[in-house]
Amino acid sequence: MAALLRTYALLKAQKDPGATLPGSLWHSRIADMTEGKQCELARSDGEDVTLRDEERPANISLRTSRAVLLTDDGVRLEAVHTRRLPGPGSGATAPGAIVVAHGFTGSVDRPALRRTVAHLARHTDVVSFSFRGHGRSGGHSTVGDREVLDLAAAVRWARSLGHARVATVGFSMGGSVVLRHGALYRAPAESAESAHPGDRACPDGARKHEGRTATPGAPGSPAGVGDWADAVVAVSAPARWYYKGTAPMRRLHWVVQRPLGRLVSRYGLRTRIHPADWDPVPLSPVAAAPLIAPVPLLLVHGDRDPYFPLDHPRSLAAATGDHAELWLEPDFGHAENAAAGPLLHRVGTWATTALAR
Repeated sequence: MAALLRTYALLKAQKDPGATLPGSLWHSRIADMTEGKQCELARSDGEDVTLRDEERPANISLRTSRAVLLTDDGVRLEAVHTRRLPGPGSGATAPGAIVVAHGFTGSVDRPALRRTVAHLARHTDVVSFSFRGHGRSGGHSTVGDREVLDLAAAVRWARSLGHARVATVGFSMGGSVVLRHGALYRAPAESAESAHPGDRACPDGARKHEGRTATPGAPGSPAGVGDWADAVVAVSAPARWYYKGTAPMRRLHWVVQRPLGRLVSRYGLRTRIHPADWDPVPLSPVAAAPLIAPVPLLLVHGDRDPYFPLDHPRSLAAATGDHAELWLEPDFGHAENAAAGPLLHRVGTWATTALAR
């Protein structure tokens, strides 16, 4: 019991999405929603975004609509579409949309993600969602494995809202997900070049590492049209799985791999973790990164990241040759909780510029 309380206190005190408390879980609300089309089960328009003064970018008015999405493996996800309302001095909205993938234990209603979305919405419409096992979404977290299906559902929804081009921006666990998603889900013209993108670069073929995420609607099939990214941004992403070189990552492994840790996660961090080990082990981020080209790729990492040191982003960048753009940010910690407004503004500028190419 002492170990449980000590770990809970350490995780709660962390200043990053891997250790913050998302909002309460309301499974009954999702269960009561009337099912409709696969991409969007329920929707309510007209919710205003309420942010503290320090969270709200200047001259920006935002409007949101909520939906419940259905993944290819049948998991319901809460999602939010945030659009900027025209205002004096606000400038024009860029074409396309940004889909944001949060870090472990985050959710659409966490203040850090709401602030992140608000800053990115200075540039264009933003779709955010809660990964499986997080917030009001159903299912259990697989800590980056099946979450690529969640991201694919969010990207499809963004396109269904009328956005022809979509950029994905992921933080920490979400950063690993956008990298794998970028490698596995390709535009039809790119998919035609190879039956599976992993077969181009992995001697044994990358498909065997995606056994739990490969679905009939996956890359290259007609059902998967619209679920690819046109630009990818990974912030504070790991390069390798099972990394335990820092104290926060050792604590995180305890939470994920031990029954008592998963109990702490469920009731303390409000995140439900699947108890099964990965089988097979998913394609690692460093193996996925070179498969993303020619889609534009940006890697962002802080020199004060307490989870993943700088060899992670450098490994990711090296794996892509000269394709990826790498930003090593001074005095930046980890993921969305540590991302200041100016950095988020630069990320939004990069993403919308990439979408306009």
